[in-house]
Amino acid sequence: MTLRTPLVLAEGPARRRLVWETRFVMVAFLLPAVMAAVVLFAQHVAGVASVTRFPNIVSGQPVTNLVLGILDYFPVAAMVPLALFLLSRTGQPPHVLGFAVPRFFADILPGLGLAAASWATEFAILIPLAPLLVHHTSLFNEVPTGHVPSYYVIWGIAISATTAVAEEVLVNGYLITRLGQLGWTPNGALVLSLILRTSYHVYYGLGFLLTIPFGFFVTRSFQKHRRLSRPIAAHFLFDAILVTISILA
Repeated sequence: MTLRTPLVLAEGPARRRLVWETRFVMVAFLLPAVMAAVVLFAQHVAGVASVTRFPNIVSGQPVTNLVLGILDYFPVAAMVPLALFLLSRTGQPPHVLGFAVPRFFADILPGLGLAAASWATEFAILIPLAPLLVHHTSLFNEVPTGHVPSYYVIWGIAISATTAVAEEVLVNGYLITRLGQLGWTPNGALVLSLILRTSYHVYYGLGFLLTIPFGFFVTRSFQKHRRLSRPIAAHFLFDAILVTISILA
């Protein structure tokens, strides 16, 4: 069971140090992702046809590309150990955050429900956006899967797991916890987290709007239950199911 320890508000010099720590951690996490997203969208606008979801590091070597692509993506989670260490120093070690091996009834099943709720909400958002999708396709960018062997599902699962841990630890576990210590209201923290979470999805164009429901559901889940394993499970299931379908379809 997750321990629900009340957050102690930081005051005086300790608060100022915490503010700057939070800024530095989030910039270090967000800047590479946002810059990569901007470049990817610029390629879309410029009509670069060779951009696909999968890396092509060594031409004609799909197995090598799979392995190197996974290794190349691991730095996305480079800030996770540092964020967990900094949280532990202020009294929020992983077990207090609910960061543990996901359990079926406590995390995986509710996580699947969060993913399903996100998909349903995205479908509802797509309805009014349909005319734009038809007549202004350049405003939206869906990075193509390309033609890859079916065993690239391994790549998809690895990338989904890395993304889920990195985003949820940094955006929920770290940011939401720090904002609470700094006196932010839950609604204010939710809004800022959604702004930052969507910032590195700008490569979708207007499609970034479809990332908002998922961010909302998993953040509210963490704020309510303080169980980080649940949004991580939800994020992994959400991404892994979609990428598996795109590869095998």
